[in-house]
Amino acid sequence: MPRLRRLAAALFVTLALAPAAEAWGPLGHSVVAELAQRHLSPAAKAEVLHLLALDHTQSLADIASWPDEIRNDPNQQALWKETRPLHYADFHNPNCVYVAPRDCKDGKCVVEAIPHYVAILSDRTQTDAARLQALKFVVHFIGDIHQPLHAGYRDDAGGNAYQVQFQGQGMNLHRVWDSGLLSTRGLGWKAYADRLDAEGPAPLPPPIAPLDRPVVQWAEESCQITHDIYPANHKIDQAYIDAELPVADSRLREAGRRLAEVLNIALQNG
Repeated sequence: MPRLRRLAAALFVTLALAPAAEAWGPLGHSVVAELAQRHLSPAAKAEVLHLLALDHTQSLADIASWPDEIRNDPNQQALWKETRPLHYADFHNPNCVYVAPRDCKDGKCVVEAIPHYVAILSDRTQTDAARLQALKFVVHFIGDIHQPLHAGYRDDAGGNAYQVQFQGQGMNLHRVWDSGLLSTRGLGWKAYADRLDAEGPAPLPPPIAPLDRPVVQWAEESCQITHDIYPANHKIDQAYIDAELPVADSRLREAGRRLAEVLNIALQNG
């Protein structure tokens, strides 16, 4: 069975057996990457280290935010323009059911980007440089799709146009979920990953029919979460943090587990 078919089949089993423009910021993306790296198979770990050596690092956390960082690199503006729409999906109905022609115009959204770059990463005929770049996008986009506001349905640019008060200053809701909420723990990314990893494997949400494309489910989960994260009084108070920080933590843990599973399948021995 070709590797991509094995990938789809394995992800199907994972879901079937599961218990009932910037995302997360550098902290969250590093946490997701670190959680995944800790749970790679020996074959996947070896291949990840082989590719990361091109960037003189051994840590997925070091490359996890690269797809955001290229926006500030004058030499990467063409790539940034090309990939900018791939960081999110815009649902156009509060039922949060993904309809590709409606919610992912021309295939340019995070739901379609993940399998595209997984295919490049898993293809050993590609150059190491191309596969390293694909690895960077896979790590980042799996983080993105688990940030609820990267798959919302409201007409507010993923919460960027929804202003709130947070810790005494004005901020948009997207930024709160990118970084503000996570920062309230006062932890660096390694310590944050330690805290989450100590809880054991992340329990995954129940599968959503039709189960043929797990990445679609990940986006639909995020969309459903957005129903409950808009504070009616536009104020992020301690009660909001107490209620929503565990939700953010769960999404980080789920993203880390799923990223590890994707890499373990894509990077198994040829």
